[in-house]
Amino acid sequence: MGRIVAPYGLKGWVRIEPYSTHPDGLSAYPLWWVGRNGDWRELKVAQSVLQHGASLVARFEGCAERDAALALKGCEVALEREALPQNAKDEFYWADLVGLKVVNLKDEEFGVVAELFDNGAHPVMRVVDGETERLLPFVEQVVRQVELAQGRIRVEWELDW
Repeated sequence: MGRIVAPYGLKGWVRIEPYSTHPDGLSAYPLWWVGRNGDWRELKVAQSVLQHGASLVARFEGCAERDAALALKGCEVALEREALPQNAKDEFYWADLVGLKVVNLKDEEFGVVAELFDNGAHPVMRVVDGETERLLPFVEQVVRQVELAQGRIRVEWELDW
């Protein structure tokens, strides 16, 4: 759902860079999973999550000083899958797209989605095939079809672009 990018203030608050286009939705969830490199722990939000520009600020129980907040810098923030609302048609959680094979309209393979991120203008897929890495915009003009059941994303893109 996002990444903790920095402490915020002196009393244990953290600044979160949300991955969602609706970051205010995170404030509805009192329990978050926070971690990195596969080491996750559940933390309870101690006070209201506040929107601060494009970021969020939050404080967790047991995190009452800046050093504790600094220790969380770089951690990913996630929610239990069951807690998330059902997607509308043609809407996807980024976590569902990671690992999908990317092919163009000619069925030429680009590799698999390693991650998605927002570059400020639109979401971007980082597609990896061995040593080759491509960044493809995740926009309607490029992404023609997401086939979750088939484990594939069809794009209007050429291999030599």
